[in-house]
Amino acid sequence: MNIHEYQAKELLAKYGVGVPTGYAALTVEEAVEAAKKLPGPLYVVKAQIHAGGRGKGKFKELGPDAKGGVRLAKSIDDVKADAEDMLGNTLVTVQTGDAGKQVNRLYVTDGVDIAEEYYLSMLVDRATGRIALIVSTEGGMDIEEVAHSTPEKITTITIDPASGFQPHHGRAVAFALKLQGDLNKQAQKLAKQLYEAFLALDCEMLEINPLVETKDGNLLVLDTKMSFDGNAMFRHPDVAELRDVTEEDPAEVEASEYDLAYIKLDGNIGCMVNGAGLAMATMDIIKLNGAFPANFLDVGGGATTEKVTAAFKIILSDPAVEGILVNIFGGIMKCDIIADGIVAAAKEVNLQVPLVVRLEGTNVEKGKEILANSGLPIVPADDLGDAAQKIVAEVKKAA
Repeated sequence: MNIHEYQAKELLAKYGVGVPTGYAALTVEEAVEAAKKLPGPLYVVKAQIHAGGRGKGKFKELGPDAKGGVRLAKSIDDVKADAEDMLGNTLVTVQTGDAGKQVNRLYVTDGVDIAEEYYLSMLVDRATGRIALIVSTEGGMDIEEVAHSTPEKITTITIDPASGFQPHHGRAVAFALKLQGDLNKQAQKLAKQLYEAFLALDCEMLEINPLVETKDGNLLVLDTKMSFDGNAMFRHPDVAELRDVTEEDPAEVEASEYDLAYIKLDGNIGCMVNGAGLAMATMDIIKLNGAFPANFLDVGGGATTEKVTAAFKIILSDPAVEGILVNIFGGIMKCDIIADGIVAAAKEVNLQVPLVVRLEGTNVEKGKEILANSGLPIVPADDLGDAAQKIVAEVKKAA
């Protein structure tokens, strides 16, 4: 689960992390009132979308010379003009794709006199089973480009979960940032605060870019992104309330309501599978046969007719889908129950695209019989290879 920048800063502030004063705004009037609460004379108006590259982004509705999604304003009138420009318009960045994202929220903050910019992030390093701190003196830049061009400027520090954050981790962060004196001490303290927040909130990723040194000698978090382990949100109802579903794919939001694991992809073959590993294998074999999967969809181990029907509707909500492959291994979930669900779903959604079904496992013969007697043009498959070949052939035939 992702949250907005202003929400992330509010969470970090609770752990003592220094952030510039700022206020969220949903309307132009709220943006103006936010600016009036700040000392000025310099303000920063930021578009709030779940994507990076906002400063260099472009608004679809504005001309090519228009400013991006992060703007410096030198007066309250400038704040008003910027808010009018951004709210309701579509911001396209390197991370949104060509479709962009509509800006529905702004964040108006106090201006900061910047002396230096740094990069600092934390993530779960699955290779080591530890939390990793990624530190660089090259703040404000695309960290992927830094890693590619000057990897020596990036330092990775891993923290053993058994011992947790230790003073030497803080010193390593300060050393990597080449800070001395009071700034060195601030960096050590900040690293500890960030680790505590990361652990306590069940974060998956916490990125600060840039972390800035102000001209009066303080470290401040100027921009930040936070994402959380969705499976841990039951422990954090206050964080779960920060979810902004307007920033998510509508199909993925609907899928979550039925406890379906769904991710939209760019292909034309819809997939409905039980089990993440089997779903990955299904997508791979579709591609091996010359087509591309339109989605990852795991219905889980206890799919009901309602769940299967919802899965079909979600798959078909993607206009790019030209055929559907159902690949089910019945263990706890019996094949005849799945077959009933497939038939009911196909009838309810008035299925108009080819459907290939491969069933295996508990009550498989009953399941195949239900599909054969359904009166629907369902193409049965004997195994995964056969299923992939058949759905690709059916789609080509229908084209």
